Amino acid sequence: MRIELAQLPCEDGHPEANLAVALAAIDRARPDSDLIVFPETFLSGFPTPQNVASIAEPLDGAAVSRLAAAARDKRLSIAIGLAEARDGRFFNTTVLLTPEGLALSYRKAHLWASDQGVFSAGDRIECCEWRGLQVGALICYDIEFPESARALATLGAEVLLVTDGNMDPYGPVHRRAIVARAMENQMYAVLVNRCGGGDGHQFPGESVVVDPFGEIVAECGARPEQRVVELDLSVLARARAAYDYRSERRIGLAGSVHQAEGGRRWFAIDGQSD
Repeated sequence: MRIELAQLPCEDGHPEANLAVALAAIDRARPDSDLIVFPETFLSGFPTPQNVASIAEPLDGAAVSRLAAAARDKRLSIAIGLAEARDGRFFNTTVLLTPEGLALSYRKAHLWASDQGVFSAGDRIECCEWRGLQVGALICYDIEFPESARALATLGAEVLLVTDGNMDPYGPVHRRAIVARAMENQMYAVLVNRCGGGDGHQFPGESVVVDPFGEIVAECGARPEQRVVELDLSVLARARAAYDYRSERRIGLAGSVHQAEGGRRWFAIDGQSD
C-alpha cells in the first residue's frame, strides 16, 4: 500500500489558498498512490473565536465537495483537516474521502488550549473500512491520551491516521507518543504534521510513519515535503502472531461500541451515543 505524506504549510484564515495548495498536492500525487494525508485543519488553518464562523464550513460545503471530486478523478483517497460548521457549532474535524465519497469524519475529542473557545469537542472515536482495512483517525493532542488509540484498537483499527498541528517546542512529544500508540495497539500509525510558520508559532514538521512493532518506517524533516511511503501490510499479522494486546488486556475502557449501516463503527465517549 502506498501513502503520501503531504507535510506542507497552510495559511491561517485563508481557506481558498489552502484548498489550492491541497489540490496541487493531490495533482502531484503518484498515479499508483492509495492515500494522501494532510495536517490538522489544513483547509482553514487555525481559526479564532472572531473568524471561525466565516471560515468553517459544513462537510457538504464547497471545499470538501471539490476535494471529493478530486478523489474521484484521481482515484485517490484523501485525509485532511478542516474547521467544520454544524448546527451552530464548530468542530476540529478530519475527513477521509475516497473515490466513492466520504468514508469517515472524526471530530477532535481532546481540545488543546488554542482549540478551547473556538471548537466543541467530539464525543466519539470513529473507524471505517477502507481498502479491506479498518482505519481510524485522531487529531494532534488526541494522541497524548493512550485511551484514544486504544478505543480505535477496540474497534479493530489496523491503520491510525493522525492529522497534526503540533508546534515548537512540543514537537518531540508527538514523536514519542506516536511510536507508543502504534506499538501498544499493534497498528500502523501515519502522522502528518504542519510545517512553516503561522498563528504566532513555528511548526516543526517531522511527520512520521510507524509500524505495528513501533519501528519508524519513514520520517520527514522540517521543510515542506510530499513523501511517498510503502506500507507492508504483512507486518500487521506478524506483530499479532505471538500476542495480541487487544484480546489479552484485562482493563477495559469506559464507553460503548456502536455500529451504523455501511460498516462505520464508533466508540462513544462516556457512553454517549447520539
